[in-house]
Amino acid sequence: MPKASVSLIDPDGMALRAMSESGFQVVMDAGPDVGGKGQGLRPTELTAISLAGCTGIDVLSILKKMRVTVTRFDIDVAADRREEHPRVFNHIDLVYTLDSPDVKPEQFARAVSLSAERYCSVSAMLEKTAAIRRVLILNGTELASE
Repeated sequence: MPKASVSLIDPDGMALRAMSESGFQVVMDAGPDVGGKGQGLRPTELTAISLAGCTGIDVLSILKKMRVTVTRFDIDVAADRREEHPRVFNHIDLVYTLDSPDVKPEQFARAVSLSAERYCSVSAMLEKTAAIRRVLILNGTELASE
């Protein structure tokens, strides 16, 4: 079970330092519009980043097992939130961009599909409240979206 601790940085503000079990840190804060000072990531930004990181690691691992050469790999994530509280994500777009001299489109699609359907725990959690659309761009050409 993952463990972490979160501590207030400045008693006059809302900024928090999170320390992971693995020893890494991240600073989170609220925006000035709700009393923060904007000195760190918003927790919802961190959630979107976690989704991209989780699926990205899956896809890269799968492509590596397929012996695919990766020269570029990016994931852009954009999420819409409900207007009412709790302001959970209701729609998330993931755009996967891969440059590779030797990957077949079906290999790339399979890697993303396996991440979405089997491996990415962050995706599985977020899909309880949000529709996730995945767009694949391979060597500059958009493949069919999922």
